[in-house]
This record gives sequence, C-alpha cells and structure tokens, in this order.
Amino acid sequence: MKKQENNPEKKSSPTEYPEYIKYIGLAFQMFAIIGGGTYLGYIIQERSEMKFPVWLLLFCLVSIVIAFYSIFVSLKKK
Repeated sequence: MKKQENNPEKKSSPTEYPEYIKYIGLAFQMFAIIGGGTYLGYIIQERSEMKFPVWLLLFCLVSIVIAFYSIFVSLKKK
C-alpha cells in the first residue's frame, strides 16, 4: 500500500533555505562590491595626489552600477 499525503503543500527538503536567505546574501554581495570599488578608488586617489577626488567618485559610481547589474541578473534567474 502506498502512503497518501493529506497535505497538498510542497514539503521542503532539509537542504532548501528560506526565501529571505537569498536576499540577505544579495545585500552582502552588494555591500562587498560597492565597498571594494570605493576602497580601490580611495587607494588610487591617494596615490594620484589630486585635489578633486575624481578616481574615488569614478570607482564608487562604477561599482554601484556593477552591483545593481549583478543583483538584476541574480533576481532575473528566479
């Protein structure tokens, strides 16, 4: 005899994570990309000895664009 499930809901296996874990990971990913890009811009800015922070602003803005693009790609997979 086969067992019949009375519960129509899909049971999650022990290896599946809740949905909010994915979004927490995306937040840390975004923080790391923007922080790393800004830090790299800061290092280059310090070595260039320019008065206006061109490299800092450039790397900060580029890292923001990269972070949003990576989040867009990650969310599009679902």
